[in-house]
Amino acid sequence: MRGSERASLLLVGLQLHSLQVVFSANTGFSMSIYDVTSRSIYLRWSKFSGASSYRVTATAVNSVGHSLLAYFSDGTLKSTLTSLIPNTAYAIQAEAIDTNGITLAETQTVQSTAPDVPVIDQAYSKLSNSITVEWRAVPGATSYLLAAQDGDSCIETVVTKSPGTVMGLEPATCYRITIRSVNAGGKSRPSPSRKTTTVLSAPVLSASSPSCDSIAVSWKAVYMAVGFSVSLMRSDGLGRMLKQNTTNTSFVFSNLDPGTLYTIKAYAWNANGLPGDDFTYNQRTIPSLQCGSEYSVSVTAHNDAGSSNPTDAVSLKTIPCAPGNISIEDDEHGNLLISWSRVNFGHYYVVFVKSDDGLEVYCNTSHTQCHFQSDCGFTYFVSVFAYNNAGQSPLGDVFNYTTAPCCPSNFRAVPVSSDTVEVSWAPVRGAEMYETKAASGRGTVLCNDTATACTLSALRCNTRYNVTVYSFSEARGSNTSCASKYVATAPCSPEIKNISKEALSVISVHWQSNNEEATYIVTARGEAGLWHCTSSGNSCTLINLPCGSAFSVSVIARSPAGQSLPSYSVPLETAPCCPNNLTLTQVTQSVTNVTWSAGMGAHTYTTTLESPKGQARCHTLQNYCLLGCITCGTNYTVSLKAISETGLTSHCTYQGYSSSACCPSGVKLYRLGSNGIRVYWRASEETISYTTDLRGSKGNFTCSPRSGLSYCDITEIPCGDVYTAVVSPATDKRLKLTFCPKKIYSVTCSGSSVGMVIYRGKSSAEHV
Repeated sequence: MRGSERASLLLVGLQLHSLQVVFSANTGFSMSIYDVTSRSIYLRWSKFSGASSYRVTATAVNSVGHSLLAYFSDGTLKSTLTSLIPNTAYAIQAEAIDTNGITLAETQTVQSTAPDVPVIDQAYSKLSNSITVEWRAVPGATSYLLAAQDGDSCIETVVTKSPGTVMGLEPATCYRITIRSVNAGGKSRPSPSRKTTTVLSAPVLSASSPSCDSIAVSWKAVYMAVGFSVSLMRSDGLGRMLKQNTTNTSFVFSNLDPGTLYTIKAYAWNANGLPGDDFTYNQRTIPSLQCGSEYSVSVTAHNDAGSSNPTDAVSLKTIPCAPGNISIEDDEHGNLLISWSRVNFGHYYVVFVKSDDGLEVYCNTSHTQCHFQSDCGFTYFVSVFAYNNAGQSPLGDVFNYTTAPCCPSNFRAVPVSSDTVEVSWAPVRGAEMYETKAASGRGTVLCNDTATACTLSALRCNTRYNVTVYSFSEARGSNTSCASKYVATAPCSPEIKNISKEALSVISVHWQSNNEEATYIVTARGEAGLWHCTSSGNSCTLINLPCGSAFSVSVIARSPAGQSLPSYSVPLETAPCCPNNLTLTQVTQSVTNVTWSAGMGAHTYTTTLESPKGQARCHTLQNYCLLGCITCGTNYTVSLKAISETGLTSHCTYQGYSSSACCPSGVKLYRLGSNGIRVYWRASEETISYTTDLRGSKGNFTCSPRSGLSYCDITEIPCGDVYTAVVSPATDKRLKLTFCPKKIYSVTCSGSSVGMVIYRGKSSAEHV
């Protein structure tokens, strides 16, 4: 299979890959796209039961206001969307609709149109088997399909840009040339065609030398040729070129130098005067005298009477023969040493060295060797001639010698990860392939490619490699003198060993340090933000981490060679936050209500009141609790533990708490004079001050005796009323406690004065 045919099959495969069949979910209604051009999309859809019509909508994805809408009967199952924009993605939707206009099923896809149709600027043939085409680039085209058609025969090839050449054509044949633009969506319609004829094939020469000074050349007729041009020139470049135009198929060149190698070229031209391919042939004349020989020459005169005596013989030395045993060597300093064998009658020698870029130098010497300066990546053609008084020797064998390809210089080796280094360089002369080698003490990694870049993978992290790029050619093999450079791969990924808590907001992270000259960066990432710390050792401390937060902790290593991949992440949870506010309220003489604000990250709480007389504690999910068994008149230390769901605990301490003094016992009321009442009690402590309240319908009365007294007198109290009496310890803020017992007394009247004081029992309001 020819390259152009393979490219055509590749293009067809690309187009088939871009054509889609899309099914609507759960309905079985499907749509397929079977062809795409620059301004058209060809599609078909499946018949849907119950549908009376079909609606197709195409909307340009990135173009505002460009959309198409079309309706089709239930008997139409395919359509062509036309008047589209080239190189544009369209969202295409097909809907199956019933008689009431209700959509029964729908399916949709996105399809790009092909690029616009290109226009051929010119098409021409310089070789008999090819035609070159030039055109203006088309926006959005990723490649172009060139086609050359001759009757039923068509040859196609895919190219990426102008100009492009179609190969494998027949000589002197007229072809119709078209070009299509291609992208992932499809290919455009063919461009307007151009007719172009390939040039004539070359005449195939045969030559002979019938005499020492002539060469006869002949060839077969060439199809469509009206004339031929034949030229001849000495292969050593000396002398002038002889050229002859003819309509015949043979020609004889005369007056040539004996024993000389000549180069013959010929081509044909057509009726328009356009030349075709040329053909080259080398032929040597038959020498008249043997080179490198000495002859004795005498002259004898002749007439009808007879011959004279010969003259005295004269010695004649012919031109020297071409030097043989030519050898070519080069050294590491860029010098060519050319040597040869000495020949008979050779007085001096001339060596011609011509490089493949056309530059020619020579050396004139009486010795049998010459030195020339050479460059890498060149092919040199070497000819050696011997000279004497008779002239120049015939041309011997022409040697060609190719120097080693040049070494890539200033190549870049860039580490891209812990195990990969990208190496790139500029192309060098004479190199057909490159070998990139990375060597370390533990092994070698090789990469061979014709490209000027190579990715060395599977390297060891944190390793210093000696990287060398060698050039290679078929003629000379590899150039092993190329310089190298050292490249270090990025550090290895650290491995976190453990995480320890140093304080409430201080966390130490420990890892295995397995890199040289690396700096490690620890990152804690969570909803609360990012925290970092840096170390050159194997541990690092994160400070000021917020309480009650969850983090993902990872470590990277960084060195001049690059940055490692991050370590595996380790989850980290900080201890819950202590509540900001905690309030204690004494409910009864032995019960205190404790409330607090929520602590971030806390799941449960344990609250403790502790004194030498005992301890009260509660464990709750709420942010409040009732603590019983409180001793009155006692100083307590207050603490709280905030506990997370995973059991992390924060110990929180608060300002101490003093329970109120004990309520007095034995509260009684006595009549005091005609209009007074004395309230009496038994004090819990002598140093406590108490407050007495009497509340009735005719008035409320309060008295506060000085510290140490266990009674209080209230004068001018109305009689004939029921009073509630409460005696409670006085607080620092002069707040009245409400949980001390309340007793009810009736105060009768005796005339207008206080009569009897009768105890009526306890008030039910004291029960909390």
